[in-house]
Amino acid sequence: GAALAWRGGGFDLRVTIACLLGALLLQVASNFANDAFDSLKGADTDDRVGPARATQQGWVSARQMLLATAAVVTLALAVGGWLVSVGGWPIALIGVSGAICAVAYTGGPIPLGYIGLGDVLVYLYFGLAAVVGTVWVQVPSVALAPETVLAASAVGALATAILVVNNLRDRHTDAACGKRTLAVRLGSRATRLEWSLLVGSAYGAVGLAAVLSGDYGWLLPWLTLPLAVRTGRAVWRLDGAALNPLLGGTARLETLFGALLAVGVVL
Repeated sequence: GAALAWRGGGFDLRVTIACLLGALLLQVASNFANDAFDSLKGADTDDRVGPARATQQGWVSARQMLLATAAVVTLALAVGGWLVSVGGWPIALIGVSGAICAVAYTGGPIPLGYIGLGDVLVYLYFGLAAVVGTVWVQVPSVALAPETVLAASAVGALATAILVVNNLRDRHTDAACGKRTLAVRLGSRATRLEWSLLVGSAYGAVGLAAVLSGDYGWLLPWLTLPLAVRTGRAVWRLDGAALNPLLGGTARLETLFGALLAVGVVL
């Protein structure tokens, strides 16, 4: 988003830092809330095969974790308040709805992640909203341009692929406690296919952006294709706790892809 704002001639370092801080705080709030609510709802038990979680391990109480969640959400909204003064009501919509979804993902009477909406929410908020919102508060005129939306879609697809690995690993324990993630609903083969389609769509999105813009710097992320193929083979081959390193592997792919895309857009 910052690179696209630079390309559009309206880059503002203060705004970019605020967008980054706000997004990070919402991510932390979501993780804190998930840690507490998954433990309270029985999704995190001694049978968990993923990395240790603080509430489940007894390092902190669920009440302490929820208080920390509230504190982080408050900080995120404070940062968002300043961004709203710069970018107007669309930023307020993104910030407030993002804060609600961060908690409602695993909390509330109908947790969104428990009914299979997690993939959609990650794509929307950590792709479309994050990238388009960052551009909007700096250069509104290009925030909804096709290339911006395609870049946001690519980032969102790769962010969602991280969640897909997580839910693929946890599908058995999730099903046992009534957590109906998309992986539980689809089964292992279709979930692996979802990962492959998401990652493939990211490369397709930047390819289409290159064609539309006539600027082949958009293709720079294609340098990460060998990493994508190697990670994908492992996703299709491994299961259970063996998938844990592939959370980091998919995140590494997204990081490198995004960095190269930013460089390509700027240059």
